[in-house]
Amino acid sequence: MNVSLRIGVIGAAGWLGGAIANSMLNAGIVRSEHLSLSYRSAKPERFPSAFWTTDNQELVDRSDVVIMSVRPQDWDAVSIDAKQKLLISVMAGIRISALRERHKTERVVRTLPNAAAEVSMSYTPWIASKAVQEHDRDIVRAIFSACGIQDEVKSERDIDYLTGFSGTGPAFPSLLASAMMEHAVGHGLSVDVARRAVVTLLAGTGRLLEKRQECPNDIVRAFVDYRGVTAAAIEEMLAAGLNDAVSRGLTVAFKKSESMGDSS
Repeated sequence: MNVSLRIGVIGAAGWLGGAIANSMLNAGIVRSEHLSLSYRSAKPERFPSAFWTTDNQELVDRSDVVIMSVRPQDWDAVSIDAKQKLLISVMAGIRISALRERHKTERVVRTLPNAAAEVSMSYTPWIASKAVQEHDRDIVRAIFSACGIQDEVKSERDIDYLTGFSGTGPAFPSLLASAMMEHAVGHGLSVDVARRAVVTLLAGTGRLLEKRQECPNDIVRAFVDYRGVTAAAIEEMLAAGLNDAVSRGLTVAFKKSESMGDSS
């Protein structure tokens, strides 16, 4: 990686933009003096050695690579000429064709990291336009490897699907954690004990799955085959329609992501 690379993050005052900037700095992908960051209202206090601006075009002019990190609904207000530079979008639903046309560059990468980039544990799928070269891909791989794990996928349809799957970040596990905590507190456990139990359970599960490289279904089957307390709970949850509820939720998320792209 070229240590003199200049990178700009439009929307760096936001949660995800700030997390990506922090990950790049920690990984040595960009020097703080070569990092340009934009904000809309109040200038953040973090990254004091970076260049902060409210002028997105000024940020582009100072950068070799531009990361677009704004909410999809705010994208219409961002008017920049990328001047054929590498443009990396982390916005859900916005198609490569729309990014190329509006921002005047053929070198476009569409990505979908999640909020776990803050702790370098994001899963980030991405896809590149035809004009993106291998050295551009190396930059994308480096940036999102610093944020966690990255994969180049085959189509924008894959990105649309993963928007409602991995793009949700901690949302779905947190939904499970919330339901478990509510049940535990309802049975008399204190909130603090219930939270520690749930958080440790989910964090430990993630580490275990990562270390053992097993399919989650194999682990579920092993517990069911043991015919103990956990098996009874799993069978009741499945009978209550857990798999169907997850499937329906993911399908709705996929359709929502596709519709966002159709309107861009």
